[in-house]
Amino acid sequence: MLPIEVQIERAQRLVRMLEQDAPLLAIRVAELTPEYQQSAKSHAAMIAACARAELQRLMEESAPKRRKSANASN
Repeated sequence: MLPIEVQIERAQRLVRMLEQDAPLLAIRVAELTPEYQQSAKSHAAMIAACARAELQRLMEESAPKRRKSANASN
């Protein structure tokens, strides 16, 4: 299993990529029917929400570990 810090970095990168891709997604799906456009955009939004939730979970999971290491160094 990857260290929590690496998992957090990967999740942050994924969230950034998805957010930066939103305008490009609109261009890529522009030629599709409205139903398919909505489907693609909904799917992308669902993936982004899952990525943000995973990032939040990882941050909460790492918080006690960061507090312990900060207390140990004092």
